[in-house]
Amino acid sequence: MIPTWVTVIAWISILLGLTSSLIIIRDVRQRPQPMKIMNWVWPLCALFGHLLLAWFYFRYGRANPEHQHQHQHQHQHDSTPSLVQVIKGALHCGSGCTLGDIIAESLAFLLPSLAILFGWHWLFADKIFAVWGLDFVIAFALGIIFQYFAIKPMRDISRRQAIFEALKADFLSLTAWQVGMYGFMAFAHFYLFAQVLNTPLQVTSVSFWWMMQLAMLCGLVTAIPVNYVLIRQGIKEAM
Repeated sequence: MIPTWVTVIAWISILLGLTSSLIIIRDVRQRPQPMKIMNWVWPLCALFGHLLLAWFYFRYGRANPEHQHQHQHQHQHDSTPSLVQVIKGALHCGSGCTLGDIIAESLAFLLPSLAILFGWHWLFADKIFAVWGLDFVIAFALGIIFQYFAIKPMRDISRRQAIFEALKADFLSLTAWQVGMYGFMAFAHFYLFAQVLNTPLQVTSVSFWWMMQLAMLCGLVTAIPVNYVLIRQGIKEAM
């Protein structure tokens, strides 16, 4: 059985994430982001980053009312991106991962046959590995969509070229993010809960989603270096 103190902390963290997301949603309605896709990025990332993400948004991400209808953005090819730009770029990737993982984990629970399709029983004994495959596919698809709506408005290129550029920009960033996320979830699933707490980590528990919040923060850390390189090389748009 999961200790009560773990459940209490998990509930506090989840509620902080939801509250932070709602606060940012309200703010972006009043101050829309110059890059429209960021109106989705900030609230989605607040679900896992809560107070830290809210601080970062109000400090570095909030739109200037005097420039709401202007693109506060310059292409950063062959220039050194700032740490804030790199973090924003990583969060842009992370928003697709966040939404994708929520969808994938929910679908795998409601439709176990999806996990079987991705290798549960016939390739993996543990369901978590099959769900990770589903996570990656959905997160990658959403990531391409998110990248497309960052790239297409900023470049005079065709839709096909924009999709290709989005795929190229998102693959490495997404992979780096998922490495950090999967690494922490493996630690939580196979060691922290299974051995230390002697209880399974189930998707139906609030503790699972607290661990997902922490895993997303780990994903942010592992994605930052890759986003630095992608932005510096002009492969990914600076936010």
